[in-house]
Amino acid sequence: MTNHSSRSRARPQLSDEAASYVRGLIMSGELRPGTSVRPESIGEALEISTTPAREALQALRVEGFLELVPRRGFLVAPLTGQDIRDLFKVQALIGGELASRAVTKAGPADVAELEALHHELIAAAARGDLELLEEKNHAFHREINLLADSRKIVWVLGLMTRYVPRRFYSSIPGWPQATLDDHARVLDGIRAKDPDAARTAMESHIVHSGELLAMHFDERIAAAEQRPPAESARAGG
Repeated sequence: MTNHSSRSRARPQLSDEAASYVRGLIMSGELRPGTSVRPESIGEALEISTTPAREALQALRVEGFLELVPRRGFLVAPLTGQDIRDLFKVQALIGGELASRAVTKAGPADVAELEALHHELIAAAARGDLELLEEKNHAFHREINLLADSRKIVWVLGLMTRYVPRRFYSSIPGWPQATLDDHARVLDGIRAKDPDAARTAMESHIVHSGELLAMHFDERIAAAEQRPPAESARAGG
């Protein structure tokens, strides 16, 4: 009974992990539209069985990232840089609202925590520690979202951010410095207890990040189109 329960809990986690992995490859432009994605290859890449890998691909089909074509299997659905910009514009509205609400909730200790995270971001960038930079970036946003004390809005934001590869931004030219500059403006708004300034800074930050990702995506797709079509060695057959 215990073993069966453990397997039941593990399977959704494995399929979620696989879905996140493939979603990241698509959003980064590594898997271009029309590329075949095979559950066997996903399972091999993540060292999991084909069952959760196939479940992940089915979930991505429902989300619109993949298409299931008879006799061809799962193919990457059309995606453009403008699609990415649109996702981030919606995310910016939600993130801006949370930042505005966080201002009214933040006390001195909360501001000090955000300042500490920002200094850790600066230090990570100076050392070139991109993995830590992404980790602290996530922590900075999470702290603001928790301060807003708006669980339903945070839940909606979570639906949006799941489509964005978390550990990918640092490879985008210009993102590390843009993050430091944008976070400083968000922090200024929170320090000043100015909800409108915090909202505007957060919205601009998220739109800016989306633009950098969209440009990177468009460049990768354009470069791939100059080469003969080939299935990805990491996810294709």
